[in-house]
Amino acid sequence: MAIFQELPVLDSASLSPAPLTSEPAKPISPSKAAQILAGKKPEWLKIRPPAGENYGEIKHLLRDGGLHTVCQEAHCPNVAECWAAGTATFMLGGDTCTRACRFCAIKTSRNPPALDTNEPHQIAASIATLKLKYVVLTSVDRDDLPDGGAGHFAATIREIKRLDPKIIVEALVPDFRGDVAAIETVVASRLDVYAHNVETVQRLQYRVRDPRATYTQSLATLRAAKAYAQTIGHPLFTKSSVMLGLGETAEELSQCFDDLRDYDVDVLTLGQYLRPSLQHLPVERYYSPAEFDELRVVGERKGFAYVASGPMVRSSYRAGEFFIEGVIKKRREQES
Repeated sequence: MAIFQELPVLDSASLSPAPLTSEPAKPISPSKAAQILAGKKPEWLKIRPPAGENYGEIKHLLRDGGLHTVCQEAHCPNVAECWAAGTATFMLGGDTCTRACRFCAIKTSRNPPALDTNEPHQIAASIATLKLKYVVLTSVDRDDLPDGGAGHFAATIREIKRLDPKIIVEALVPDFRGDVAAIETVVASRLDVYAHNVETVQRLQYRVRDPRATYTQSLATLRAAKAYAQTIGHPLFTKSSVMLGLGETAEELSQCFDDLRDYDVDVLTLGQYLRPSLQHLPVERYYSPAEFDELRVVGERKGFAYVASGPMVRSSYRAGEFFIEGVIKKRREQES
């Protein structure tokens, strides 16, 4: 990590929040309040407003079908880029999570609405309409369900594959409370990429994530998925993501990378944490594009098959999808 440590650091002092004044407070929107508290962001974090023909088409399709995407619910900064390119990450199990991670903008409740049993068919039909070749599915945590929603994931994946076996399916799944049977249920659906995020380094887990999510449990989830895939003879990529800017050190990141490789994780994504609102964790620092490039090299040297690393990269980032799509297509050609 020596190269990374020598790069210039952009700390909170260089991007400090605007000072408070003694003037009477005026009502402001939550988004404006968040901007004031977060202070000035670096130029490379400016986000284009959503636009484009495909953006509008996907938005209307989702609205008409009563579907949800993590692009919208989690305020993803890449929504304009991905939707304009005709891709989207579909969120299963509704828009209400049973956990309350301190970085996440998705709404929470101990008792979310019941699952929509028609959702697997609706999502598969929408994917067919959009003619997607690479599909990303994710979900809220559903600790209220006996299997954590694993069966719902599997049903959706099977329905997608039934309509078009060539579609590549990635599922960004919860930890299912460490339930190996639930993990195996998802893997048995024959998806192509099993993704689960550790989110941050080990020291910051309790501060950043819901207490029910742990570092060791997340690593075990990824290992269990790969192990079962090997048992049933199914080729499977595993993937995880880490947010930067929450107070981690270079040494902790290096150890996190090592831990993921020790658990045989194939693909890693690294992105800048951006505070969704006043109620969420503040940004401790902003990493420069050059630092993200250095971390990509570090990850590649540690043996990941692919590392997507950049300020706007998120776990379902399209560059990673392109790489995996190419590898899977090549493998299928060799098998046929």
